[in-house]
Amino acid sequence: MQPVDVHSNLRFLLNEWDPIGVADDVQDEYDCLIAPLLTRLHAGAGRAAIGEFLGSELEDHFGLDPQPQEVDQLADKLVAWWSTVGTA
Repeated sequence: MQPVDVHSNLRFLLNEWDPIGVADDVQDEYDCLIAPLLTRLHAGAGRAAIGEFLGSELEDHFGLDPQPQEVDQLADKLVAWWSTVGTA
């Protein structure tokens, strides 16, 4: 069995979310979120903490007005994903 490449998996999930609509052209646009998200997930952060981080990054770093429902949906997805790969 191959080990899970969490960086690539997380990049895929972030590019699938693609809040600024550039992932088809710029595959590494959201790479700045990977390490902070993995740190939080590894430390046991839940949906609320992940959602808060994503919302603040969208606003402060990307200059967007975060849509709470979209942020919460991704936070749920990331926490669920981590629960299956985080111990791999």
